[in-house]
Amino acid sequence: MAVAFTVCLIASNLFATKVFALCPQINLPGAVLIFPLSYILNDCLTEVWGYRKARLVIWTAFACNLFVVLFAQLVVMLPAASFWEGSAHFNYVFTLAPRIVLASLLAFLAGSTLNALVLSRMKVSARGHRFGLRAILSSLAGEGLDSLIFMPIAFWGTPVRTLAVMMLAQVSFKVLYEIVILPVTALVVRKVKAAEGLDVYDEGISYNPFRLSDI
Repeated sequence: MAVAFTVCLIASNLFATKVFALCPQINLPGAVLIFPLSYILNDCLTEVWGYRKARLVIWTAFACNLFVVLFAQLVVMLPAASFWEGSAHFNYVFTLAPRIVLASLLAFLAGSTLNALVLSRMKVSARGHRFGLRAILSSLAGEGLDSLIFMPIAFWGTPVRTLAVMMLAQVSFKVLYEIVILPVTALVVRKVKAAEGLDVYDEGISYNPFRLSDI
């Protein structure tokens, strides 16, 4: 799950370069097809192994994504071979403005951490019941914060009304995505709990997102 979570994050950055028309009035980045999976995996990780393990996975994915972004910029700067005709296309996909990188990394880190925190706290309060409701509400919080950070930074200068429509469309699409796939998520969680013999309750732990040694 940690590997899949990391792959979803890195792939989302690549897929975001394609914008598709959901309808004449609403355009969305291709990343919305895979990025919600990272929140579903986040829910599974937190539900089975607890917030501390989820926190470690989030930071690991963050580090891997940063690694890919930095080396991609290095490869873009290398002079292209004279016979290679794909330079413009490669650069289009992998050249990221510093503002976009900053927005993406901050939004992911904050949103994923909030998602895990909300699910964890609600699990303790609900004594492990109502996973579906907890998964949806935690994703709504995480996805909302993600969009609230990413959109204004990445699209600075865009009219507020346009930004608000984009944010609402993205959050709605992602949460609806999770609701549709929720039966599969719940089944996976039950199977993994049974296989691992684990069902961690985060009682008396620190929710400090920077305490990586606390695993």
